[in-house]
Amino acid sequence: MTPAPAPTQPRVVVGAALCSDGRFLAARRTSPAAVAGRWEFPGGKVEPGETEQAALIRELHEELGVEATVTARIPGAWPVREDLILHIWLARLTSGTPQPLQDHDALRWLTPAESLTLPWLPQDLPAVHWLTEHADCLRP
Repeated sequence: MTPAPAPTQPRVVVGAALCSDGRFLAARRTSPAAVAGRWEFPGGKVEPGETEQAALIRELHEELGVEATVTARIPGAWPVREDLILHIWLARLTSGTPQPLQDHDALRWLTPAESLTLPWLPQDLPAVHWLTEHADCLRP
């Protein structure tokens, strides 16, 4: 009998709760079709040998054309699919104006009061709720 393969750990996807002036940035997905039009925190997959913070800085530069400082992780981890798990980090914009360069067609700065008006991806919604309960973390 052949032993079952060892279970693999899900790959980490990082998202940024990019904060500025008491607001945070939401990005609307363009693909894949199953999630197009839904909102998320910008970010992407952590590459082998890369820290979550470094991945997030790289992804924010690639997707939005900005530089940011990653400050702290929002508590929790949420499944995206069986092989992916999402971690959301707080980040501060340090330079640039966010533009939807990849994977998104619209960006919105939201106050906590506005945040639940958008159709969020299910895995991002717990972090949205956390931000509405901890709005003080959005201030410099």
